[in-house]
Amino acid sequence: MHDELFSLTIAHMDCDAFYASVEKRDDPALADKPVIIGGGRRGVVSTACYVARIRGVKSAMPMFQALKLCPDAVVIKPRMQVYAEVSRAVREMMNELTPDVEPLSLDEAFMDLSGTEKLHGAPPAVMLARLVKRMKDELGITGSIGLSHNKFLAKVASDLDKPRGFSVIGKSETADFLHDKPVRLIWGIGPAAQASLDKAGIRTFADLLRWDRQDLHARFGSMGDRLWHLARGEDRRRVSANAPVKSISKETTFFEDSANTEVLDGHLWRLATQVSDRAKAKEKAGRVVTLKLKRANHSALTRRIALRSPTQMADTIYRTARALLDQVGDQGPYRLLGCGISDLVPADQADVTGDLLDPQASKRAGAERASDAIRKRFGDGAILKGRALR
Repeated sequence: MHDELFSLTIAHMDCDAFYASVEKRDDPALADKPVIIGGGRRGVVSTACYVARIRGVKSAMPMFQALKLCPDAVVIKPRMQVYAEVSRAVREMMNELTPDVEPLSLDEAFMDLSGTEKLHGAPPAVMLARLVKRMKDELGITGSIGLSHNKFLAKVASDLDKPRGFSVIGKSETADFLHDKPVRLIWGIGPAAQASLDKAGIRTFADLLRWDRQDLHARFGSMGDRLWHLARGEDRRRVSANAPVKSISKETTFFEDSANTEVLDGHLWRLATQVSDRAKAKEKAGRVVTLKLKRANHSALTRRIALRSPTQMADTIYRTARALLDQVGDQGPYRLLGCGISDLVPADQADVTGDLLDPQASKRAGAERASDAIRKRFGDGAILKGRALR
């Protein structure tokens, strides 16, 4: 029960350990086992189920550290195409509740349900409870809901009681709720920002409230002004259904540093395929291809190039990134390799022009689309290029 339960309209829905939940749904034998989604021992954890999280495993944790904490974990490589399909199904359910859905990633989104009570014959809180029930019944995954009067507090609320949580922060309790909470609750406060705040003696929202608005701005710039408002539970950002996705990328950290061109080439093809799969799932294409390399000493190399025509094709992304890799030359060995696309446009603008310098491009595109259809029907491993085995 909550005094404002039926009047609040801004929600944040966050799937519970999304990738791991999909894997457990598809393989019931994993139900009670610790599951980690990620790469090899020198990769990082993409996500972990709650059984593994109890052992201390966290997202973005190095894989070797995660396996020390949870040596009996089942490690599974991400299946992005499958996760994207489940994400689309969840998105369709949310769109049935309101047109104002702002996705943040495959597994979370904001919703503004203002004015929907007459349409559905029930207040937003009830419709949100029905949403997570449908997700469990029809898709086999669970989610947590945060319901409040703005986006900042809705996102905070969704994380208060995971998994399968439904938390509410009303207007009247906002000040009391935030008062002794750590400022790290603020989305976007990373290690560097946290260190700057610690240096200024700001660890809780109560600490923030003691600062004058001008002093915060003088000390932290535009972030200071944002902090002043958030300290008071104020967030005027609207839920925007058209918030743009700026880029799509994928990277991998090697088990051993490598300067072997054939090894790098095989990884680059797999990464390009994963970027392409995400772009196709999001119905996006990119005008710019980026290559990222990290040396053994953690110094980074980044190269990018603009294309004549936007693309979402793995073949084009790979060939462009490979040309960038050749330009870098022998500056390895490398511990990390990544590629991506940016300057995104709708998919219907992709790969629409022929390439007079590469007359075989259209044939390769046709073969790739046929390969996509096979993988969609029979699984990601149903058809592979030889270079992917390197």
